Amino acid sequence: MRQINFSDAIDDALGQAMAADPRVILLGEDVQGQHGGLFMRFGRERVRNTPISEAAFLGASVAAAMAGLRPVAEVMLVDFIGVGIDALLNHAAKLDAFSGGRWQVPLVVRTTCGGGYGDGGQHEQSLWGWLAHIPGLSVVVPSNPADAGGLMLAALGLGSPVVFMEHKLLSPLWLDFVGSGGRDTVRFDVPASGVRGPAPLVWQPLPIGTAALVRNGSDITIATLGVGVHRALQAATLLEKRGISIGVLDLRSVSPLDKAAVCKEVSRTGRLVVVDEDYEGFGLSGELAAVALEAGLNFQFARVCTQTSIPFARALEDATLPNVERIIKACERLVGKGS
Repeated sequence: MRQINFSDAIDDALGQAMAADPRVILLGEDVQGQHGGLFMRFGRERVRNTPISEAAFLGASVAAAMAGLRPVAEVMLVDFIGVGIDALLNHAAKLDAFSGGRWQVPLVVRTTCGGGYGDGGQHEQSLWGWLAHIPGLSVVVPSNPADAGGLMLAALGLGSPVVFMEHKLLSPLWLDFVGSGGRDTVRFDVPASGVRGPAPLVWQPLPIGTAALVRNGSDITIATLGVGVHRALQAATLLEKRGISIGVLDLRSVSPLDKAAVCKEVSRTGRLVVVDEDYEGFGLSGELAAVALEAGLNFQFARVCTQTSIPFARALEDATLPNVERIIKACERLVGKGS
């Protein structure tokens, strides 16, 4: 094992795949600068800068995947994926079903998500619920370096389109960027255990659609992903001192969703709290409640989500996004210990 940071783990797994398979290419805006190690190693034919047009390079990536390549298309921020959503919504996600399996689209869209650093509501959304709503599209959201590398390797071998989302507060590559431009006085609530951690010397793919129970608990199950895992773990530690035992389930992917793991934990604790940085309405939190209800479970439910557009002002942003204080209050209300 070795210690590695979150963004390096993804690049390292990607480099391992590129070395093993010449069909894997990386393209996007300024990828030669953002991923200089991969550019130096594989050259401009396989690490290709594109114009600032998500519609153009996502469309080109779908065609390249259909032609036999395994492209990784990097969209700088998931908020900008809307510019090229037609390529995913109406083409990549549907071609396999519409062609009876004759056409495959082994495409990975790598993008960043999440807020907590003061960039406003057009740059800090999560949107994984929106993307997972599209049949045929897998959506992966890792919470630590080991999962990030293993899930990237799995995404590259899946043979169908995957949106791979990395939270900016976990990525040193992005922390360097968001901390520049006059933001050096802004404090970010960065979970250290997510930014850097143990990882294997040689990557092995992790199964997409398998959740991980990262903390056992008997009173409440918190289901979450990405940075939410670290917020939930911090809240669980504080709640333990107040006599409330919290289990934390890291979903790791939104689509496919590990329904069995959710039901298993909720049936054991009888209480479910969903911590979701995506929007509350019509999203992941409601889907998880439906999954447990359709399984016939009798349980109490609460959710801590983003309920409105993310404000630019840092104090308002902190109050809008899921945070440890909001998680603690939701859990205490659920067991009857809060107001």
